[in-house]
Amino acid sequence: MKKIRAAVVGYGNIGKYTIEALEASEDFEIAGIVRRKGAENCPPELAAYEVVKDITELRDVDVAILATPTRSCEEYAKKILPLGINTVDSFDIHTSILDYRASLMPVCKASGTVAIISAGWDPGSDSIVRTLMESLAPKGLSYTNFGPGMSMGHSVCVRSKAGVKNALSMTIPKGEGIHRRMVYVELEDGATLEEVTAAIKADPYFANDETHVFAVPSVDAVRDMGHGVNLVRKGVSGKTQNQRIEFNMSINNPALTAQVLVNVARASLKQQPGCYTMIEVPVIDMLPGDRESIIAHLV
Repeated sequence: MKKIRAAVVGYGNIGKYTIEALEASEDFEIAGIVRRKGAENCPPELAAYEVVKDITELRDVDVAILATPTRSCEEYAKKILPLGINTVDSFDIHTSILDYRASLMPVCKASGTVAIISAGWDPGSDSIVRTLMESLAPKGLSYTNFGPGMSMGHSVCVRSKAGVKNALSMTIPKGEGIHRRMVYVELEDGATLEEVTAAIKADPYFANDETHVFAVPSVDAVRDMGHGVNLVRKGVSGKTQNQRIEFNMSINNPALTAQVLVNVARASLKQQPGCYTMIEVPVIDMLPGDRESIIAHLV
């Protein structure tokens, strides 16, 4: 069986765990790693792989896994898709997903490629669970309660702010889908907590949630990559009320995101050209192996 050749674009937390997930997947091989610095000061754990500055330096790439900050996903995807390479990413700004999908759709159609976007655990695998819950109780209310745990997207957002040396954003659930953001920052010399706090609270990542910002001497001293989610749907099946469905998960955040990205990278090769979210992709396409064996095992 010909293995899927995947390139990993970016080598932060998600990139590192993506390589582990690819190494554990028998149907993949790593075509190479794309880093801004290329092979310069390359970590020793990448010695076995080709490390480059640009994906065009790699050969025979089937799919590029974009392990990059959310706000750079579109730029990378629009560069890579026209090369005939599928892309997958974990873009996580919920309110911008439809616009992002619409932006990539014509690029995919023109190049005959597939992009699967917002493929983490939320948005992503949790989106699939929410969709299933709503189908089981079409009338009702759903609540998504995150944490307590580290939000990678929110932490990256804070680190991009002027005056911030390092940052950690923790999500604390208050119930019924309402959350508190607890942000811990190491400040650059000359930066003030007041200015940094104002910039954080004005960002769309934080604008709709209660947010508290604290200055700490060391972010590493409080960092924990654990996270979790509690999904609840209470509603009506047919005409029968008081149906309650619940889903819980406690995870290592970047490790699960990386696994989802590898799953949808596999699925991208089974779709027609276009841009998709995870709820549009058959779940069975995310698993390795032949369809009949999967059905026999799971149905």
